[in-house]
Parts: sequence; structure tokens; C-alpha cells
Amino acid sequence: MSEIRDTKQYDLEERTLEFSKNVIKFCKGLPRTITNEEIVKQLIRAATSVGANYIEANESLSKKDFLMRVKICRKEAKESGYWLKLIEINNLTLKDEQELVLKESVELMKIFGSIITKAQ
Repeated sequence: MSEIRDTKQYDLEERTLEFSKNVIKFCKGLPRTITNEEIVKQLIRAATSVGANYIEANESLSKKDFLMRVKICRKEAKESGYWLKLIEINNLTLKDEQELVLKESVELMKIFGSIITKAQ
């Protein structure tokens, strides 16, 4: 049973890492405008925080700590989506990338919401 749990944890840790990497890659291709510069800073902070907090959740010492960390993961995934919607894009390829990372932020939000529901 613990082997299955460890695999699921690893998969989600890997998935959140890939999300962070994809957001960073996406941001590197964005036009350098004053507005985008500020939004990109916020977006990268939120997107990378998802995985970092999930790792912390897996190392938590109590159920209460675990739930708090997972709630932060959900919050940061939601915030990532917000910043992704504000980015200025003038390139169709980047628009497609934006849609992909935005979709992933929504999926991660739902996954963390489900974990919270099951853990409570």
C-alpha cells in the first residue's frame, strides 16, 4: 500500500516540477514589456511555489500541517492561472503554450482540491 502512495506522491512531485519548468520556459519567450516583466515575476513565484509546497506537504509532521501545505499548493496553482490570464502575447505559438500551462494550473488546482477533500 505504501508503495502505491509513494508512486502517487512522486508522480505529483514530478508533475508540479514539470509545471514549474514549463511556466519558466513560457515566460522566457514572452515579449519584454513593463507590464509583462512585473507579471512574470509574480507568475514564476506562484508556479514554482506549487511544487515546493507539495514537497513540504509530503514531509509534513502532522495531518494539519499536510492540509495547510496542500491548501497553499491549490492557492498557488489558482494564482498562477490568474497571472497567466494577464500576460500580454502577440504570438500564436506562445498563445498555445499559454493555454497549455493555464490548463495544467486548473488541473493541479482540482487535484489539490480533491486531496484536501479526501484528507479532511
